Amino acid sequence: MPDLADRILGGWLGRIAGNMLGKPVERGDVWTRQRIDRYLRQTGALPLTDYIPEPLTESMGRDLRPEWRDCVRGRIHGSCRDDDVDYAVLGLDLLETYGFGFTTEQVGDLWLLRLPYLQTFTAERAAYRNLANGLRPPLTATYDNPYQEWIGALIRADIHGWTSPGAPRRAAALARRDAVLSHTGNGVYGAMWAAALIAAAFTAPTVRHAVEDALTVIPPSCRLARTVRRVASLHETGLSWEETLATLEEETAGLNWIHVVPNAAVITAGLLHGGGDFTRTIALTVRGGLDTDSNGATAGSVAGVLCGAAAIPQQWKGPLEDTVRSAVFGFDGVRISELAERTLRLAQGPEA
Repeated sequence: MPDLADRILGGWLGRIAGNMLGKPVERGDVWTRQRIDRYLRQTGALPLTDYIPEPLTESMGRDLRPEWRDCVRGRIHGSCRDDDVDYAVLGLDLLETYGFGFTTEQVGDLWLLRLPYLQTFTAERAAYRNLANGLRPPLTATYDNPYQEWIGALIRADIHGWTSPGAPRRAAALARRDAVLSHTGNGVYGAMWAAALIAAAFTAPTVRHAVEDALTVIPPSCRLARTVRRVASLHETGLSWEETLATLEEETAGLNWIHVVPNAAVITAGLLHGGGDFTRTIALTVRGGLDTDSNGATAGSVAGVLCGAAAIPQQWKGPLEDTVRSAVFGFDGVRISELAERTLRLAQGPEA
């Protein structure tokens, strides 16, 4: 049985590896599930058991993210800089600086102090701009912000799960205080759900139990909860991963590819059909399309906590070279193992 330190390190490694796996194809309006699988088939990478291979021709690589050269198989030397990892780092700094009693205003203060404006996107950029213009929460989330229910708050939630092992309600409460700086409605529920999912993974006997536990912290009638339950019920009937995602694609049609609801469906399908196997979980999640690097990161975090760092296969953690590139001021080049040790201290601290 992995101990707490191994599970927390597994969460960090899983988040970073899943993020790196999804990064080259992160553009859901271009990289559909079908196109991702076609690329993998052409490069001899199906089933997917390692990072995405580099393109065979220039035309194959034309629509990949420009950062692909640093996050494809054989070219990875430490993690690339990415907001999905920056927010985990910033969340750690938040809890170290202000403790578990932090306020939403303090989250905003730390963004202005530590995070470059141009490394924020969608709802976070709108909230950052509102902060700089003197607005205070909750106006920072609602003024001139059409992205309030997108995935941004969900990708900030991991630290609250890692520091609340086995306590999903506590994790969700922390994540909510963070999320309302920039999000409302399902955008906030997505953060609460993800934090609870990760917290539950420390003690849940199976990934299905973790998914069920996480649903208890958000309103049962919200669209996010209904979508996650829908994926779980389809999985229970024995529907395949492909058929499940095709069904959910129809049912969430019209929502942007960065909206939290369809992405939560992809994450849930990856987790349930991955069945606790780290490689299968992040591979299916990234192959599910939409916001691939964010989804891979969250699924990797859950799977990494479930299995622990020691059980994550070497092809995922070796190329990371225990190093994180980060735009968060003061953290570039930090060791993954150091981030995990600092997270463990918080999880075991007097306030935990």
